[in-house]
Amino acid sequence: MRTRSISTGAATAFAVLFGSTVLSVAAAGSASAASAVVASPGGIVANGALKRVFVGDGSAGKVLAADYSGALVDSVSGVSGVSGLALSDDGATLYAAAAGSHEIVALDAATLDVKARYAVATTEGPRYVAFAGGKVWFTYGDQWDGDLGSVDPASETDPVTLGRFPQAHPGVWDPALLDTDPSAPGLLAVGETGLSTNAMAVIDVSGATPQLVAWHDGDYTLNDGIGDIDLVPGVSEVLVNGMQRNAYADGKFTAAGSYPSGQRADIAANGLVAQINGGKVAVYRPNATQPVRSYTTGTSSTAAALTWAPDSARIFALVGTSGGYTLQTLTDPTLNVPTLTVNAPATADRAKPLTVTGKLSATVPLPIGVPLQVTRTDLESPNGKALPSATVRADGTYSFTDTPPAGGKVKYAVTYAGDADHTAVSASDTVDVSRNSTSLTLNRNGGVYAYGSAVKFTAHLGKTYKSRTLSLYADTAGDGKGKYLVKTGTVDSMGNLSVTLTLRRDTTVSASFPGDARTAAKTATSRVGAKVWVSLSLSRYYKKATVSGRTRYYFRKRTNPLFTTTMTAYPGRSQRLQLQVYYNGAWRSSGSQYFALNSAGKSVVQLVGTHQVGYLMRVRPCYIDGSSGDAVNATTYGSWRYYTFTS
Repeated sequence: MRTRSISTGAATAFAVLFGSTVLSVAAAGSASAASAVVASPGGIVANGALKRVFVGDGSAGKVLAADYSGALVDSVSGVSGVSGLALSDDGATLYAAAAGSHEIVALDAATLDVKARYAVATTEGPRYVAFAGGKVWFTYGDQWDGDLGSVDPASETDPVTLGRFPQAHPGVWDPALLDTDPSAPGLLAVGETGLSTNAMAVIDVSGATPQLVAWHDGDYTLNDGIGDIDLVPGVSEVLVNGMQRNAYADGKFTAAGSYPSGQRADIAANGLVAQINGGKVAVYRPNATQPVRSYTTGTSSTAAALTWAPDSARIFALVGTSGGYTLQTLTDPTLNVPTLTVNAPATADRAKPLTVTGKLSATVPLPIGVPLQVTRTDLESPNGKALPSATVRADGTYSFTDTPPAGGKVKYAVTYAGDADHTAVSASDTVDVSRNSTSLTLNRNGGVYAYGSAVKFTAHLGKTYKSRTLSLYADTAGDGKGKYLVKTGTVDSMGNLSVTLTLRRDTTVSASFPGDARTAAKTATSRVGAKVWVSLSLSRYYKKATVSGRTRYYFRKRTNPLFTTTMTAYPGRSQRLQLQVYYNGAWRSSGSQYFALNSAGKSVVQLVGTHQVGYLMRVRPCYIDGSSGDAVNATTYGSWRYYTFTS
């Protein structure tokens, strides 16, 4: 038994008489499909027949195959340092430039099985690859030794040929970029990398010997370095860096216009330009200055590469993410996305007209007088109610008037269904429409009840439009549950709804009326206190007797009484033991002190010291809200126990 002793002699002026009395404590008994992701982009190409997108991962030495949704379906390793991909004209063979092993790897496009490996006698490359004129073309070399090579898959003896730049070509720095255009078979665009001299060429590779069609010798005057080059379908132009159009019909390259700033691009068979510009991909019609469609690929992520599906129906982009570069599919690239605004008043009176305005605009002209679908959603029409359509004026603005029958939050949603050139678009705005107020009361507020009392709480609801339903909640102090529902129901003919709760801790009861179409929501709260359960027993007395209607305990003066308090348990709770003595016709304090309760709610205190004979004394345990270690019950005073000492 652990004992702790303290003195109560300084508690009151009775220290002279009871200073030798000491209190001491006697302890009482106790999953989904994975996306195609690469770490280092090494080429991208789409196969229309197989509905597959092939992506190279240079650092991993792999080629990945994804479906048109961007989900990974297959992969092959052993393509060291893959840096470029190209498909044969029939789409059956995928060619990969394996710069790490200095070879061109031919893969079965349907299975990714290796069909052939073509060694390239170089220490730099092959870097970029294209298929034209029935051959695989690749670039290789270091610094001014940059050159062009080819692989003839039909040759059985010597398929790889190096040094294939036309002799009239003075050469390029490092392995050059390559591009082809299905509408111009046999043409190959070449763009110098590694320098900002802008050297570039168009070469006819349809015959036995490559022929120079156009050449720019890199005098720094045309473009600010080349990071991307594309042949433009239908015209004798190349697109450089997704922005600058350069014409070459006369054998030289001259500026022919530009698109807004970009970094890279790919051109569809129908002439649409998909341009990378930071975290966006913009789609332009040929020579246009405003995009048909813009996609946001991420907050600040830049697409590393992109390619069109052969049918021009979608774009595939490798977009930088925290885990690498993820293949994203961008759909409906030919459809312009309009901008639609809806402006409703912030507040309005129920059953009175209000006006909603807005504007429909687009970078591609819209049809004149298009109709807009209008839907109102409110408490009486939670699934929405169709209203008469609104017509767009010549300047793109529109307006309509409505009289809201219900109050509360009323949403007006406006939709343009779209057309052959535009996607559908929707927008909405919300009006706070006034409602009537009602009264709601809840009884018992401020009451304090004995531990375990069954207390009936009654909520009273005033006049409403339709709803007569209330929800009653309780929040019991210290249980960690917060507010919880105890009853939901319809009030009686008097407007009342009641619930009976057994109170063991301080409790907040609340009533909630959710409101209806014409009556505002309302709440009411009642906070009540619950006392603790407490008892005190005395032991070591030699007799007890009833004196003046009270039980009195008798102790020998050499006996130290034990006071055992039992109280509702709560973590960290203490009881305050209060002592008094009857002197000069009144009860006088002889000290009080807090003593910790054990986990079962018990505390045993021993009264030690020199006990004075012949005085009537009393003791009681107390729980003091906020001072007994917690604040989850109302202050509770236990019953007095009377005792005296005899010789």
